[in-house]
Amino acid sequence: MSLLCKLPALRRIAYSPGKLAFSTSCYALRKKVMFPGALNSDYSHTLEFVSNVQSIPTYQVMDTDGKVLDSAHDPCVTKDEARTIYKNMLVLNAMDQVLYEAQRQGRISFYMTSFGEEALIGSAAALHPKDMVFGQYREAGVLLQRGFTLAQFMNQCYSNELDLGKGRQMPIHYGTKELCFQTISSPLATQIPQAAGAAYAMRREGNKQCTICYFGEGAASEGDFHAGLNMAATLGCPVIYYCRNNGYAISTPSIEQYRGDGIASRGIGYGIDTIRVDGNDIWAIYAATKAAREIAVEQNKPVLIEAMTYRVSHHSTSDDSSAYRSKKEVEDWNKRDNPISRMRAWLENKGWWARGEDAEVSKTAKAEVLAAFAAAEKLKKPAIRHLFEDVYDEIPQSLMKEKAEIEELVKKYPDYYQVNEFARQ
Repeated sequence: MSLLCKLPALRRIAYSPGKLAFSTSCYALRKKVMFPGALNSDYSHTLEFVSNVQSIPTYQVMDTDGKVLDSAHDPCVTKDEARTIYKNMLVLNAMDQVLYEAQRQGRISFYMTSFGEEALIGSAAALHPKDMVFGQYREAGVLLQRGFTLAQFMNQCYSNELDLGKGRQMPIHYGTKELCFQTISSPLATQIPQAAGAAYAMRREGNKQCTICYFGEGAASEGDFHAGLNMAATLGCPVIYYCRNNGYAISTPSIEQYRGDGIASRGIGYGIDTIRVDGNDIWAIYAATKAAREIAVEQNKPVLIEAMTYRVSHHSTSDDSSAYRSKKEVEDWNKRDNPISRMRAWLENKGWWARGEDAEVSKTAKAEVLAAFAAAEKLKKPAIRHLFEDVYDEIPQSLMKEKAEIEELVKKYPDYYQVNEFARQ
């Protein structure tokens, strides 16, 4: 008997040109599965169905009082960087309050707030400015951190003539080429496979950049989630998948959505490096995203971050969350673990923020938001010609004909089409 047959722990692999073959000799002595679909599995002689594995822990840097639990994980950021991040959290909060009320007054058609999820800004702070962002709905804080102006937010929500999207999208469907932020689309999870494809292109270019894709746990129930993650894993795409698990999707509690260990366990199932973090701890998010980016760009592989948080707001202005949870539950969560209060406490512990500064910054932020809001409201709608642009390099004759017909109708019935409300150029 050969030496190899005497060593049951060893696997015997025979190579032939262009083909990998697995030997079947000494089969009874092997302890490792040799089937190509499960090479890391051990043989077992126990008939057992696996229903539970150890729950994935949740990484945390600071407690709800803003105290860092392990000094080795204290974020290495400057005073100015930390204050900028916190100010953006306050500006986001002020903008959400104004635009939510504006929708209720009928001045804009739709809005979604980030109340309770402001710590997401920490992920933006950990990225390179050229990393491509694929957002879902609640990533306004990422744009703020990247330099999107209040005027740009307001112009988009009003779909006016200065809207970068030329009035073609619902409010909060932001996008900006300059800040490497792909335009948001309404259908759930479409951005997940797109982020994998863009990341694969970045890998081929070799520019040491990655994509980051944000989505909620509700979107993880869509088929695109599974297709995107499997694509990213098998192709080795430098993409960070960031799941905001806020507990309720649109209106469905997580207990009614899945029975497994959250969304993080699915990443492991696809062979993706995965971490679960406290999504209300901005420094846990910052550290995890920074480490995830290094893995993505240096090893050309995807990473999944599941951020555990709580949606304090309604899902959107089209939702009434009191239909599926109590107001007391929401109030208790907001008092017990508010990401803004937590960040402020950390700054105060460092001596980088004075008590009472919040009121001044929030007042200034609200005034700036209202000023941008008033200016956007006065602007005209985009020019009608934009209906025919940005699809074809050269407009085909069929569309040219439609364009001429519309121009003739508008010219003939200017009052009916309210042409004065549209920009001329």
